[in-house]
Amino acid sequence: MANKDKITLEKLEKYQKLTSEALKIAKSSIAKGKEKQAKEIIDMVSNYLSDAVFFEKKGDFVNSFAALNYAHGWLDSGVRLGIFNVKDDRLFTIK
Repeated sequence: MANKDKITLEKLEKYQKLTSEALKIAKSSIAKGKEKQAKEIIDMVSNYLSDAVFFEKKGDFVNSFAALNYAHGWLDSGVRLGIFNVKDDRLFTIK
């Protein structure tokens, strides 16, 4: 059986990379007039990414993966709310 039901270091690294890439794009795609909301989301995403690294270093892959999912969820919500103007449907949930 493949590791589909396991949180591996490789899976953490994959999602860490995806979310970091999405954050970089979001930072350069802030909608005019939405800077305050964007800053709040970017701060939350950065904090969750930091938490993910913290948990990974402790060997707590479950909480690391959860933090990565929360981080990416914040980015997706910003896109859906029109705070970030992005077109990449590989990294974001686009309307």
